[in-house]
Amino acid sequence: MSDLEPGSGLSFPSFHERAEQMSQLDLARVELTNQMRDLIRDAFITKAGLEAVQKATDLVALALEQVRSNERKPGEAESQMIFLDRSPLMGVMNSLSMPLVMNIEGTGENRSIVGRAVFTEPYEGPPGHVHGGYVAAGFDEVLGMAQSLSGRPGLTGELSVTYRRPTPLFVELVFRGVVTEIVGRKIFTRGTLHHGDILCAESTGLFLSMKPEVMGRLFRDHQHGALNDPQ
Repeated sequence: MSDLEPGSGLSFPSFHERAEQMSQLDLARVELTNQMRDLIRDAFITKAGLEAVQKATDLVALALEQVRSNERKPGEAESQMIFLDRSPLMGVMNSLSMPLVMNIEGTGENRSIVGRAVFTEPYEGPPGHVHGGYVAAGFDEVLGMAQSLSGRPGLTGELSVTYRRPTPLFVELVFRGVVTEIVGRKIFTRGTLHHGDILCAESTGLFLSMKPEVMGRLFRDHQHGALNDPQ
């Protein structure tokens, strides 16, 4: 049972909401990221010869000259992009992401999060299968989005993963996540990972909600560089 009721004044926007439509520049960055994602995979598995690899390296260097900024600062991307775009698992502007495609299913208290992804060679652990660390990261993302449905989202406190069988590459995998209970600041979640009807892994997560003013200060401090200060 939850002790957070609608209209309690404790709610604040989720990390997973987009307040504004993408600009033309945003869309161009998404397309650049798609090309980068292909480059990561194809460079990883290429059988091209030395001359082709050297030429590709030169072309990548030219591309870097176009996008590199000498004024960038560590952590600056977070203050300029919302989580939906920069996430390393679902971010459409992050070439490290698969990306996970997330949707909300159901209504009211029966809502759940469904994340779909196809992992390829760069995510390989056991031959032909997904590295367990990426499976765990996928659960963290899906359960993190599920707990945000509470209206009082927070940060991961605990994450436990039980691997039922190896998770295959190159096929659609389906993560599902739900909130099971809310007690004070504690948001309890549960998730599953399937390939078709085959259960590959299960997970439970505990998230600790943050007061709106604390979350707001966290983002303000980051934007002003406080979190990047070595002191």
